[in-house]
Amino acid sequence: MSGISLKNSREIESMRKGGKILGEILSALEAKAVPGATTMDLERAAEKLFDEYGVQPGFKGYHGYPYILCTSVNDQVVHAFPSNVPLQKGDILSIDCGVILDGLNTDSAVAVIVGGEAAPEIKKFVDTSVQALWAGIKQVKPGNRVGDISNAIQQRVKPHGYGIVEELTGHGIGYKLHEEPHVYNFGKAGKGPALKPGMTLPSNPF
Repeated sequence: MSGISLKNSREIESMRKGGKILGEILSALEAKAVPGATTMDLERAAEKLFDEYGVQPGFKGYHGYPYILCTSVNDQVVHAFPSNVPLQKGDILSIDCGVILDGLNTDSAVAVIVGGEAAPEIKKFVDTSVQALWAGIKQVKPGNRVGDISNAIQQRVKPHGYGIVEELTGHGIGYKLHEEPHVYNFGKAGKGPALKPGMTLPSNPF
């Protein structure tokens, strides 16, 4: 467990509050992700929402990153900058965002099919990604290992013929945006660090 930070009940309660605010912000932004809007429109809306909630953005300024949101469209994998390109009906959009409350980070994302309709193969891809997220989350319990999360994700994705970007991983979170452990989207069940009470991991669908 070396390098893995275990949070106490006070810290976890702060992270719950931050996570709830983050969920409300993401829900509000998802509603604005309509055909014709731009991801820069979403960025400006995020600025107002962060002011309203009185919280700090987790991404802006992180290693020089200039925005509150990461807004990846279609074949952009992750961490794409907001832009002035209008969204089209059927686009896949990932809105990724972080909140800092009481010095503690929370980090999550939502997957959106712009306009609510897309070709069957696109909908299947998005649905499978979200199902893989939940398969991983179900493995997050004391006594399991990080590899159980990774393997559950892999087993949900691979049968559909989808690839996994192996260079990108999940991670722990807390006083730093990225903490140990690394959570890969592939791996062997029963391997890796043991999951213990007080470990905190963000959830993202892509």
